[in-house]
Amino acid sequence: MQGGGGSGSTGKSRALDPNVILNSERTEAQSENYAFRGAVLRESSKTVSASVPCRKLPVTLDRSRNKFGMTLKEMTLVCGFTMAEILLSLTIIGVVAAITLPSLTGNINERTWNTQRKALYARFSQAIALMPALNGYGTLTEDSSSGASDAVDTAAETFVTSGLSKVMKINNICDNEHLEDCGIVSKVIALDGTVAYSSLPENMNVYNDTFNYVAVLTPVVAGFETANGESVAVYYNPKCSAERIGTQKSLESGEIWHAYFAQPYLCANFVYDLNGNKGPNTMGKDIGFISVLYSVDSKVVAPMPLSKDLDGLFTQPDAVKACTAYDADYRLPNIEELYSIYYNKILVKPTGNDHWSATIETSNNAWIAGFLFGYSGIYERSRGGNVRCVKR
Repeated sequence: MQGGGGSGSTGKSRALDPNVILNSERTEAQSENYAFRGAVLRESSKTVSASVPCRKLPVTLDRSRNKFGMTLKEMTLVCGFTMAEILLSLTIIGVVAAITLPSLTGNINERTWNTQRKALYARFSQAIALMPALNGYGTLTEDSSSGASDAVDTAAETFVTSGLSKVMKINNICDNEHLEDCGIVSKVIALDGTVAYSSLPENMNVYNDTFNYVAVLTPVVAGFETANGESVAVYYNPKCSAERIGTQKSLESGEIWHAYFAQPYLCANFVYDLNGNKGPNTMGKDIGFISVLYSVDSKVVAPMPLSKDLDGLFTQPDAVKACTAYDADYRLPNIEELYSIYYNKILVKPTGNDHWSATIETSNNAWIAGFLFGYSGIYERSRGGNVRCVKR
């Protein structure tokens, strides 16, 4: 009895032992997990060999989780791709990249040029402010007879060597016959996409033929390279002035027209190339200009004009609004910026003549600059004028 009772008690104890139950369930779970993994591998092999993109594998066992944390009751997807599908996907990606890459590269270049342009302008502004005088370089006294033309022709080079290089880091200076050594290109594209010139004009009278209307000294162009790698062509006027030269007359309307020539105000005009002789050599991209006006209290301007005039004629107040309405980054230029556009009209190719500026003379009058002959004047703000906006 005791033996029988003991045997029965032992059997009962073993049947209820938690360790035995846990080991049994663990073994069962491992078996089911192996079955799960084997089924997945077999189904995956079938899927790939049968070229079926995706096939669901049902698993009904639910007592354990595999090592990925999934219950065996959950569904799994077994996927595969054919070589044709992969090649088609790569082709689509290639086509999309070919379409978007040039635009992306262009945007990156434009941002780089804008940053470099602003930095160059800042360096020029700081350098010009440190120069004691902007006129008088390379000129001779009136009693000099021999070599006078040579002295005038080297004035632009002298302006750089004896003036600008003292206040600005310059790596290389080139005379008119060796401009290519400074990375200055011959052919440049204008803002409207046409050819501005196929060879760099030799002086300001050729660069802007309306300079011939006023007695302005225009020596041959010189060039230099900045420490940052920009190539710069220099047009220089050794007799630039801050005095207004022109006439006044009364119009039939009773308005007094003040007409002044813009040519004598120009002391130096710089045509820069941000990346040397590399492309695209196009105005508004890697090509731009900086103008320095007035021999006293000089102003340095570097407008980036819109590629075209706005359609129609505007009063001066409406002209101010029209530029910001066209694009928030644009504004109506001041009179010095308009002068700079006039000096460099070979690059801008303006289509209109009288253009409004943002420079106000009185509450009823503002400045207008003419692009045909270099006249500028003060007009009533209510009259009509052309508008060429500039970028900030």
